[in-house]
Amino acid sequence: MNQTTRRDFLRVAALGVAALAAPPWARAAAKKDRPNIIYIMSDDHAAQAISAYNDKLIQTPSMDRLAKEGLRCDRIFATNSICTPSRATILTGQYSHINGVPCFNPLDPKRPTVAKYLQAAGYYTLMIGKWHLGSDPVGFDDWEVLPGQGVYHDPLFYTAEGEKKYTGYVTEITTDLALQRLEKRPKDKPFFAMVHHKAPHRPWEPCDRLAKIWRARTIPEPATLWDDYATRTDAIRECKQKVFDDMTRTDLKLEPPADLKGPQRRQWMGHKPTEVEIEVNGQKQTLTGLELKKWKYQRYMQDYLACCAAVDESVGQILAWLDKTGLAENTLIIYTSDQGFFLGEHGLYDKRFMYEDSARMPFLVRWPRGIKPGTTSAALGINCDFAPTFLDLAGEKIPADMQGRSLVPLFAGGKPDGWRSSIYYRYYHDPGDHNTAAHYGVRTDTHKLIYFWRRNQWECFDLVKDPQELKNVYNDPAEQATVAKLKAELYRLKKELGDEADRFANNEDQPKETSYVQPGQKKKKGAAQ
Repeated sequence: MNQTTRRDFLRVAALGVAALAAPPWARAAAKKDRPNIIYIMSDDHAAQAISAYNDKLIQTPSMDRLAKEGLRCDRIFATNSICTPSRATILTGQYSHINGVPCFNPLDPKRPTVAKYLQAAGYYTLMIGKWHLGSDPVGFDDWEVLPGQGVYHDPLFYTAEGEKKYTGYVTEITTDLALQRLEKRPKDKPFFAMVHHKAPHRPWEPCDRLAKIWRARTIPEPATLWDDYATRTDAIRECKQKVFDDMTRTDLKLEPPADLKGPQRRQWMGHKPTEVEIEVNGQKQTLTGLELKKWKYQRYMQDYLACCAAVDESVGQILAWLDKTGLAENTLIIYTSDQGFFLGEHGLYDKRFMYEDSARMPFLVRWPRGIKPGTTSAALGINCDFAPTFLDLAGEKIPADMQGRSLVPLFAGGKPDGWRSSIYYRYYHDPGDHNTAAHYGVRTDTHKLIYFWRRNQWECFDLVKDPQELKNVYNDPAEQATVAKLKAELYRLKKELGDEADRFANNEDQPKETSYVQPGQKKKKGAAQ
């Protein structure tokens, strides 16, 4: 359907004329029938840790239910794979160089966001959980958020009125708070609820119940865990996000000596151990070398997947609530993450790189009124598309300064005619905690080209022949015509998206990282402003 025809459908549906004959998105645009939207987002949840995408690591029955009863998108990507920038992009529908959030600087509260637009359009808007944007949420009728990263156990939350500490596990508390608010919502309005989990963000601290279950399991190693980086640039060799070398005692849940306190204890916990003493069947054993590397991977994955299991339970709780309240039929529920995550692929953890495991986001959508069960799509999407999608579903005009497009055409599955054939990516935070090199690049349906601009080094991958991105073909004589086409497409996208001036390309050009003024703090006496 072309854009003119689609606008006509939306206009007709808004008037209540021929609504039943219109497609799902047009029917939804009728003011009395606009869908509720529940947007569940975890932090750092890799698609490969959802059994709807990969059943080798974990079973996630509730997330799988979204895929079975709705849509699974296989190629949705973050445009800057790091937490705060991705959240800013999701809210604004803009790339980092436009919305001003390339790293960990706050999102300007005055900026237009999808929450503000939906609130103005008559939606009840709710934000619960991890905000991580450095200022109070704006555009929400109600909100309660974690300060900064928040903590897993007995977390503190902020509201517009102040703060409250809860006893329990953060994933369960976040879900309970969201459902409590939705129970009390105004019943004469559709709702837009953002439910944002801390899990499974580092340091991957599961609840005791699931930790015990997962510590007894052996996790299969990814095929590229022992990658030697042959043919790759310096960037991957020099980064400090390697499972074998860069995990700290905190990451590995090692117990410090009882007499260590304060700074000494923090220093001990921050150390990257080259040997570890464990207890096996009552006997102490010191691990080094290959044994230690394998143990580190297992400990990492056991804790990470246990955190994911708790989030899956949360999704199930929300689905059960929708069934119980009779809201399931016209509630669009999305599960995603703010980006991907390395689960040992290429020997890495964390994200940041443009490689598939880092940049690819899970994206599962159920909407009984508008999506057939078991639908899939491999069309290229980006997190700039989320805000336009929500506005499209609400029958609202998509602002011209949003750089994404509505994903609603993907609800029919496949790849719609005229859909994008390439996406642009850019990562800025260099040097950062993990020494991950700044880079930008282009991904097409079949290839990926990455430029590490400060090193003047390139990588190119044929994703059809080499989906694991092991062979850099940038200097291969047989690939030069392909490389030239990819470069032309990369610079075309840079121009189209307004990134020609390389804003934020140098450290001095980037907005400075700030100490968070936590939501609610400015309302307390003596708090920093």
